[in-house]
Order: sequence, then C-alpha cells, then structure tokens
Amino acid sequence: MIQIFQANKIYTMNAAQPTATHIAVSDGNIVAIGDIEDVKHLSNHVDTSFVDKVLLPGFVEAHSHATEGTFWRHTYCGFFDRADPDGRVWAGLKSVGEIVLRLKKIAAVTSGSLTGWGIDPIYFQNTSFTRHDLDEVSREIPVGLVHASCHIVSVNSKALELLGLLRNGIIHPGIVLGDDGLPNGELRGPEAIALIGPSLGFDYDLLGCDADGLRKFARLCVRKGVTTASDFANPLSDNLVQTMLKTTAEPDYPIRLVSLLRSQELSGEALIQRAKVLKKLSTERLRLGSVKLVADGSIQGFTARLRSGRYFNGAPNGLWYVSKEDLLNAYVYALKYDVQIHAHTNGDQATELVIACIKEALELSCHDNHRFVIQHCQLVDDDLLIKMKQLNISGNFFINHVYYWGDQHAAYTVGPDRAAQMNPCASALRHGLQIAIHSDAPITPLDPLFTAWCATCRETVSGKILGPNECIKVSEALYAITMGAAYTLGLDHEVGSLEVGKRADFAVLEQDPFMRQASFLREVSVWGTVQSGRVFQAQRPT
Repeated sequence: MIQIFQANKIYTMNAAQPTATHIAVSDGNIVAIGDIEDVKHLSNHVDTSFVDKVLLPGFVEAHSHATEGTFWRHTYCGFFDRADPDGRVWAGLKSVGEIVLRLKKIAAVTSGSLTGWGIDPIYFQNTSFTRHDLDEVSREIPVGLVHASCHIVSVNSKALELLGLLRNGIIHPGIVLGDDGLPNGELRGPEAIALIGPSLGFDYDLLGCDADGLRKFARLCVRKGVTTASDFANPLSDNLVQTMLKTTAEPDYPIRLVSLLRSQELSGEALIQRAKVLKKLSTERLRLGSVKLVADGSIQGFTARLRSGRYFNGAPNGLWYVSKEDLLNAYVYALKYDVQIHAHTNGDQATELVIACIKEALELSCHDNHRFVIQHCQLVDDDLLIKMKQLNISGNFFINHVYYWGDQHAAYTVGPDRAAQMNPCASALRHGLQIAIHSDAPITPLDPLFTAWCATCRETVSGKILGPNECIKVSEALYAITMGAAYTLGLDHEVGSLEVGKRADFAVLEQDPFMRQASFLREVSVWGTVQSGRVFQAQRPT
C-alpha cells in the first residue's frame, strides 16, 4: 500500500531537491517526493493530516543514552526544570538544602537504598556534595547522588560503611578524601563508581536495557522529533541484547536505536570481535556493531584531561579512563575488522591522544576507509581540527554545554578565553569536518531543536553569548541533527534526508524553523514523528 502525505512544506536536506509538498511512502521507504504532480500517479488518496505542518527528516540524536528512560525511577535532583517520560515536569532544585529536603521526603518512605541524579556542585559555586550532606538525608540507609555528568557519584556514610570504605588508608585516584583522611563520599570515574553501584540499587548493566526503560526513552524521542537515537554505551551482554531485540521489535516501538558496545569490560581484539558478533544481530530497529571508548571524564566535574595540566580555578588535571596502549590496540583491530569506534573526549589532552592513536593505527594498516568519530571533543583548537580533517575523523560536539555550563566554564573550569572556543562548530565546518551536535541525554535533556538553538545562538543561562564567532547558521544546525548526525552513525545511506530509497522518517513540526530568526529554534513545537511510515503523535508535557 502506498501512502501519500501532504504537508505545508517539506525540507528534505537533499541539495538536489531541497523542498517539496508531497511525499509518497511504501513499505516504510520513500518512493516519491515533490509536488502533487510528482506523486499522484502512485495513489488516488492523499493523507492531509499534516497539511498545516512542516516536515523535516526525522531527527537523529547521535549521542544519547537509553538510561534517560530508566533514570526517572530514581529521584531527579537537577538544577533545571525537566520533563520526565510521562510528561510530568519536575522543578529544578536551586540549593543544597532543597536537594536534601527532596531526598529526605523520599527517604521517609523508603526502606531500601535511595538514589538521586542530576546534581552538579558547580551550579552552587563548586560546593561539594559530601557524605556529611547526605547523612542529613539518612544515616540508616545508603544514599547516593549521581552527578549530572554521570562521571561522579556522591554517597553518604552508610553507603561507604557497607562497602568497608569508611576508613583511613585508602589510596585510589577516584576516591576523594576529606581533611580527616576518610573518604568524603565523592567517587570519581567508572572504576570507583562501580564499587558503590550495587549497594544503591543502581546497576549500570541494567539501567539502559530493560523493556520499561527502553519504552520510556522512546516516548521522549517522539516528543522531540527523534526517529533514530543512539545508546552510548552499553555492556550488551547476551541477556541485555535479547531484551533489546524483543522490545524494539514491538509493533508500536517508535524509534531506531543504535546501541554501542562500551569498552569497560573488554579491550583490544576481544572488544572488536565482540562488536562483530553483535553486528550480525542487528535489525531494522536495533543497530549493533560499533564501539565506544572513553578517554577521560567531564570538564564541569574537573575529571577531563587538559593539556594545560590544571583548571582555571587551580584544580588539578583530571583522570585517564584508558591507557594509550589500549586505545591504540582498539583502533588497530577496528581497522583490521572494519568496526566503527566512537571515542569520548572532553579535554584537549584526551582528544590529542585519541588523534595520535588513530594516526598511528592508520599508518600500521592498509585500510583507511573508517568512520571514526570523536564524541564531545569540546576543547579542540585549529591544530586539532586540522589533524582531524587530515585523518577523516568526524566530530560530534556537545554544544548543549554552552547553555548549561557556559557561565561556569568561563568562571571556574577553563576560563573565559577557552570557554568562548568550546564546541567550535563554525571552525569545524570551516575546516571541512563532518559534524553532528548532541544532548548526551540524560546529561542534558534530549531535544535536538534546543541543541540546534545552542549551536546557532551560543547563549548561556545568564544570557551571555559565549564565542559569537562560533555560531553557525540555522541550515547548518538542522543539517547537523539530521544528515550530519546520520553520517557519524554510519546511517546516512538510510536516514538523515528525505529522498527516494531512504526510510520514511519525518519530524512533524507545528512551525517552520527556517522562517524566523535562529533564536526561535527552541520555540518550535513538535507534533510527533513518522518512523518508517508509521505515525506517532507526541505525548504532551503536563
């Protein structure tokens, strides 16, 4: 059966035919696009449901985590108002006292452990969340707070006691000590966080992959016009993969999920071989076979690696999450077995190391047809961008940082000069890089149009314009959340633009994002999506 959709206007992201009014779909694929004369021979019926809407290619969220769906089982403690998967808006908490009060209310009716998420001490002028703060919530049950970056967890004394960590003599780079020589409750990096997760009922092996969480994540995607979303990254055990295959195969599952194998459990050839096995299990709605490496931590958590060696406020350099040897081996085997790697780097020293490893791996290989991507790569200057271009490395920029942490980056982390150069989308395009932009949900809320607004306006929470010369055009930002994002995931032959032969994935918008100033992008309303020809209306926030 052929469906013909009519819209007020269709933007295709295809330079050969940039706009249209009608699009014909058969078996989930686009079979014709143009005006009524171009499609009427295919069917006598035209669906006018979108006659007053604007269609764009379905948005591609090229760096997010399915944990956005499951984090909401825990208590939201972030600084900003935020809507959960069911549309309920949770008020942001503006002080440590407000956070403690919200958690105390939950602790009063909780017999097991208590976990909150979304906090970031940098919003409170670098005030730390220590075990002493969380002891005010409860001394009877373990309490933990996952920081907004997900690279740090703060816990109370009870949680430390259960693991035998509330003692002197502990020496670990990820376990911060207080003035008394005891752990102050702040655990940094995956190795330290892994110690505490089970005692808090916060098992990272399960968070992104149970059926309920996957469905909730998908509902969020529909509300924001996303038809293809990534899951960065996942242990992808056999049981988890089976759950994901079953859930994404449900008839009304509304997105295509690209889930990456994380490197924490495996390394070298074993990691790449596991990715190859997973790739064979891919379906239309679940794509497997790529790998994520994590080189360093987060800038706002002071765990990213900087070439300067110290942060603007004097804090010491961050943490390495992987050795150069492991990085290089991963790239060597990835080239040998044709596996795509996405590398997380926030600090410029981490980006520099990844680039060097890719260069060395390419010199050892006769195969250079890769799609390697550096994720976040927030502190990249012209030198690093030129090297990325020379090696055909794409960049996926965490541009939402400009809004959510721009003021703090200028004041505390990297200083005003470096902050103005963070996430340099305009410079990257000037050097000819393929780029995408992303939310890293649940680190910041999943919302590609807001992300596009960040890239075009670079406005901080306080209203400052952070690095105006790095602002990009509306057309470039919308390309970055469609074709650019699809390219970084290796799906640009299937999605990202509306043209014959590609999947029928549309974002259905109430207003035209091209017809007003860039500042309007974050005001555009999403009606819903069409994914592989299936129509999904968004659930409205309450």
